[in-house]
Amino acid sequence: MSSEGMVAAPSRRRGVLSRRACVASLVAGPGAWLGAPTLAHASGQLEEPLMDSVRSALSSAVADLAPPEPFFASTEARLVYLRWLGAMSERLRSRKPEWEVRRDFLQTVWYESKRAGLDVSLVLGLIQVESAFRKFAISPAGARGYMQVMPFWTRVIGDGDPGKLFHMQTNLRFGCVILRHYLDRERGDLYMALGRYNGSRGRAPYPNAVFAAQRNWFFQERTSAA
Repeated sequence: MSSEGMVAAPSRRRGVLSRRACVASLVAGPGAWLGAPTLAHASGQLEEPLMDSVRSALSSAVADLAPPEPFFASTEARLVYLRWLGAMSERLRSRKPEWEVRRDFLQTVWYESKRAGLDVSLVLGLIQVESAFRKFAISPAGARGYMQVMPFWTRVIGDGDPGKLFHMQTNLRFGCVILRHYLDRERGDLYMALGRYNGSRGRAPYPNAVFAAQRNWFFQERTSAA
């Protein structure tokens, strides 16, 4: 049983992953997250009118909050989460050596992904492509943090302080809500929503890079034979 919900259907990915996309998914290799310049992608997010629900979701994130505590409806659901956390922590160890940092990061990614109705592995793949898991990554266009959120979002929603995009939960909340907003705008077409997030709507390299990176973060529950 998979611990995650929707995984983009092939029909919405519009084509198989190219060799170029697979290379792009390696952006987060050791050189990237040990000090080499981070290749940032989300430099083309466009300022646009927001629905009240989107504005409210983003406004609630502009605060320096502690990592959120996930809620589980059953003990089994919590155990699935803990197994996922252990597996993802091992995969992330070389990029974030400290256990507490990995735990807080993964816990927040899980929470914000589920809150926005997004696949957790997709969000991790997007973060890999966007910032190579670097909290303080800045693109040439000024996009910031794990999910490379453009500073204008803090002006549209908050007090205009782009420094708040370096706070983990605020950055992940903004990134997930913005991607959800774009997915709704594109009527569920994940390929087009990713292009809109990147400012390259309708072009294949960026969505394909995210889909390729997503494969690194799939989690499959082991089931024992009856």
